[in-house]
Amino acid sequence: MSVSAERWLIALDIDGTTMHDDGSISDSVVEQVQRLEAAGHAVMLATGRSAAAALPVLERLNITPRYVVCSNGAITMHRDASAPLGYRREWVETFDPSDVLNSIRPHLANARFAVEDEHGFYRYTEPIPDATIGMESERVDFDELMRHRATRVVVISPDHDMEDFLAIVERMGLSRVSYAIGWTAWLDIAPDGVNKATAMERVRLELGIPRERVMAVGDGRNDIDMLTWAAEHGRGVAMGESPDDVLESANEVTGTVHVDGLALVLATL
Repeated sequence: MSVSAERWLIALDIDGTTMHDDGSISDSVVEQVQRLEAAGHAVMLATGRSAAAALPVLERLNITPRYVVCSNGAITMHRDASAPLGYRREWVETFDPSDVLNSIRPHLANARFAVEDEHGFYRYTEPIPDATIGMESERVDFDELMRHRATRVVVISPDHDMEDFLAIVERMGLSRVSYAIGWTAWLDIAPDGVNKATAMERVRLELGIPRERVMAVGDGRNDIDMLTWAAEHGRGVAMGESPDDVLESANEVTGTVHVDGLALVLATL
């Protein structure tokens, strides 16, 4: 591909989009991803996962993009053969988590809290059963969480269903930070104004790809900003199983993850 204007920038969410609930990735998805990379397009991951949990997915897809957006946009990795796992941290956004932790705790007394720092290290109050958390972590008391600058704060409340949880989050009025509800009773809090879209726009500018040639595919509420960004001039594609507010943020809808909706929409490029 001779000129950048002919390339597409393709941002893929991982869980529920590229990867099935059981952690598998379909052959059809791998084939389409590899086909597009071989054709010269910039196919990359944009995920809520930490870098440690995101980078191994590249090996399964057999791609080596220049950038990987992690932690919902707070950390962007850059390909570097000399770095561990082949990537180094290029852009990192952090914030002091003290205020937000102290404001949430009274509303969610039995919640489990975790803080990811700029190195991808997690400190947590209670185990969080999730593969998106990196391997480097330790259990600490609540006060210890506030002693380190954060790229994101994760809050899980097993006692609430999604509707109750959303109502509580709205009452909190988290104005100083951006937040994205993942799956059931999961709250992801990022630095103010930082999300997958802000990170992807920075990547787009670095790669010199026009807004008309961006595609983003996702299924969760943490994808809403990215899908809106892509849909404005390009293609924002929601997976078929996405919640209504995610579907509304997109300008295209593909099949569910169970029928490999990602492969179906990638095949159109």
